[in-house]
Amino acid sequence: MNLEHELHKTSGFTNLELLAREVVEGFIAGMHKSPFHGFSAEFAEHKIYNQGESTRHIDWKLFAKTDKLYTKRYDEETNLRCHIILDNSASMHYPNLGQMSISTLNKVGFSALAAASMMHILKKQRDAVGLSVYSDTYEYYAPEKGSERHHRMLLEQLNAAVISTPKTAPTNTYQYLHHIAEKIHRRSLIFIFTDMFQTTVASKQLFEALRHLKHNKHEVVLFHVFDKAKEFQFNFDNAPRRFVDVETNVYLDLYAENIKEAYETKVQEFFNAIKLNCGQYQIKYVEADINANFDKILTTFMLERNKFA
Repeated sequence: MNLEHELHKTSGFTNLELLAREVVEGFIAGMHKSPFHGFSAEFAEHKIYNQGESTRHIDWKLFAKTDKLYTKRYDEETNLRCHIILDNSASMHYPNLGQMSISTLNKVGFSALAAASMMHILKKQRDAVGLSVYSDTYEYYAPEKGSERHHRMLLEQLNAAVISTPKTAPTNTYQYLHHIAEKIHRRSLIFIFTDMFQTTVASKQLFEALRHLKHNKHEVVLFHVFDKAKEFQFNFDNAPRRFVDVETNVYLDLYAENIKEAYETKVQEFFNAIKLNCGQYQIKYVEADINANFDKILTTFMLERNKFA
């Protein structure tokens, strides 16, 4: 259930590219707390050395600083293909906001900024990135490319998703995931941003579609986007409220305190079922709380990218 009375159009981001750069720079500054200790700003121009490769391009100065082998990248290199999938259904526009900022985001805004931040790293690494956006329809598809023009086009599409007026309509995610899977032919690293509220817990069709995404040896990471305080912990005051499912318009009038315990139990079961299904299909599952920073998203991205490259 989505906890909102009505959805309205937001004014989105003033400069999504600039905000993405700020997110990445903040992440790099905190890398000493991550698995990338000692591998700071230089990471953007290097890749991990793999045994058997030529040693001609090893950066020995960086080796002296990090005690790890990295090779320098060059403009013509594109070692990784990445495809980002964004759920733009009505439930992703919770909560209602006006102007977006790094500290004030709804679910689709968080997802768009996280995706833009990943794209910023991919651009610096000279990797190719593609994008799919869906809601009650398949809204947008772009194949994996690495050009500056392509990068700006994808940023425009991400911002367009944020400022779009969501439709009150159910979303059959699995249909669009099958379409996307058919379009991605070369082995890619696939990241999905979705709140999973447009489907039932035991939706075999959804996870069959996710498994379809893994064909051709793709790797799939599911970022489960949600507002932990409201949608998981059900933290509302005990005044009478109307809770509306924005995709069906079904609503309940109640006092939050009366159902908080039962709600938390059901939502925990919902989350556990998703994690279990992801594990069975070898899909990496990552919780993405919109009230947290982007370190978890970008750390996952960097780890998966380094494993995949």
